[in-house]
Amino acid sequence: MIEALAHGYTSAHPVAAPPASPRSICSPRTAGSALVNGSAGHFGDLVHALKGRPHVTDIRSFGLAAGLTIAALPGEPARRPFEIAMKCLEQGVYVRFGGDTIQLAPPFISTKAELERLVSVLADALDAVA
Repeated sequence: MIEALAHGYTSAHPVAAPPASPRSICSPRTAGSALVNGSAGHFGDLVHALKGRPHVTDIRSFGLAAGLTIAALPGEPARRPFEIAMKCLEQGVYVRFGGDTIQLAPPFISTKAELERLVSVLADALDAVA
């Protein structure tokens, strides 16, 4: 059995994020690369293409962050997101889940191919979960 440790985001936490100059933040290997290489817009297109997949009731995204609201099973609102996340993990992809949502926040340095794989694995998981 695969176990996952759910965690919070650390991007704005002063202990997890070392001091950085504006020059380093906008370098090709960090946040600026998502804008320069077009991956942020591509990611939004990929995520919103999941509209109509089983159990997806809402999709929202901004840059390289996205959230999908998942239809609840009666009496078990958090079950489907957990099962979807575990299906993704079986394929080597971690997605965050909580309540009735799946949350995505890939690294700013993700390539378009990596983003496509992330969303493809998620699409397969959505299709596989009852």
